[in-house]
Amino acid sequence: MAKVVSSKKEGFLERTFKLKENGTNVRTEVLAGITTFMTMAYIIFVNPSILSDAGMPFNGVFIATIAGAILGTVMMALLTNYPFALASGMGLNAFFAYSVVIGMGVPWQTALGIVFLEGIIFIILSITPVRQMIVNSIPMGLKTGISSGIGLFIAFIGLQNAGIVVSDPATLVKMGDIFSGTALVAILGLIITGVLHALRVKGALLLGIIIATIIGLFNGVTPTPQGVVALPRMADWSQVLFKLDIASAFNISMIGVLISFLFVDLFDTAGTLVGVSQQAGFLKEDGSLPKADKALLADAIATTGGALFGTSTVTTYVESASGVSEGGRTGLTGIVVAILFFLSLFFQPIIAIVPGAATAPALIIVGVMMLSNIKSIKWGDFTEVLPAFLAMIIMPLTYSISNGIALGFITYPLIKLFTGKGKEVHWLVYVLCAIFIVYFIWL
Repeated sequence: MAKVVSSKKEGFLERTFKLKENGTNVRTEVLAGITTFMTMAYIIFVNPSILSDAGMPFNGVFIATIAGAILGTVMMALLTNYPFALASGMGLNAFFAYSVVIGMGVPWQTALGIVFLEGIIFIILSITPVRQMIVNSIPMGLKTGISSGIGLFIAFIGLQNAGIVVSDPATLVKMGDIFSGTALVAILGLIITGVLHALRVKGALLLGIIIATIIGLFNGVTPTPQGVVALPRMADWSQVLFKLDIASAFNISMIGVLISFLFVDLFDTAGTLVGVSQQAGFLKEDGSLPKADKALLADAIATTGGALFGTSTVTTYVESASGVSEGGRTGLTGIVVAILFFLSLFFQPIIAIVPGAATAPALIIVGVMMLSNIKSIKWGDFTEVLPAFLAMIIMPLTYSISNGIALGFITYPLIKLFTGKGKEVHWLVYVLCAIFIVYFIWL
């Protein structure tokens, strides 16, 4: 009887997510989902920490962050059947807290209202062909540069989380103390994960995270868990749930803030979708992404819902590449991620002990794998190489995916135009080039 029930369950999953058609199975998708969750679970604690600096209650944002991640990830899974996870975007949350609320003195309720309006605008643009046209108009050379640049960016984040790369006032960055607790755990984890991956051990990234977390218990990097289960307090969520102020967001003085949110979110999302999709093999030969409109719609719905829940812009996560690298190819990966986010509401004490040093090796290795896309750049054509390189290098050096995309879009059509290859460029790329130039001047 148990086998019959199991068979029916697998049949349902097969019909829903087309596992065989995508060359995967339930075990692989579950493993990929766990891996993606482990590499992005930090947002559960980092996002409330950042937004609480803007005066928002930590515990309320903690629940809102999880709710936004579940909504976005489930929508992406059901609308596209892609293995992409969503959550409150890093960088976008910092812009929300430090630039808008603290820097400009905008109440956080109004800032949430602006994020809500941004989401509504993106829903409209996603239903129309506009957003999809932008994503699909990106030249293949730039798509490869963006994908590789995201790989460098992910690796850089991992190196920072590991304490291997630290800030320096004279040179901006320098090598950290690699024999300190954090860096040592990360390096040991990186070697172990690298060996497991080289030996093609299934779940290498996840195993590496678990082993590094255990290693950290011996030198104090991994804190001792303060229990196992902790029930969420819904009263905390009520402090941010539906507290957005939409009326104040319509103030004429908020237009600049709204445009900034729109611009950064649009190209952060586009870059992540292109980069992770290339890693997963979803892009067509002409560089277009099937179901891009639905992916962008899922992202827009998540942003709108996230604002209602009480968190900053929800967007597609580059850490989705870690699950893709473990074989995740369908929305089942995302459903697993969403389930784990839900469970994290109740297992906060256990999840909280996984240190950044333990997830850093997974981010670094994913970055290495994404950088492998660089081989498809037409190295014999410098008009393709230079924009791709600038897109790649600017992302980690300015800590912004959208900055890399912007400089790539500015240089690509101009170098093509002045070398007599202007007709090779889609007209929309010229339009975006002009918009990016104006955007940088305005900033």
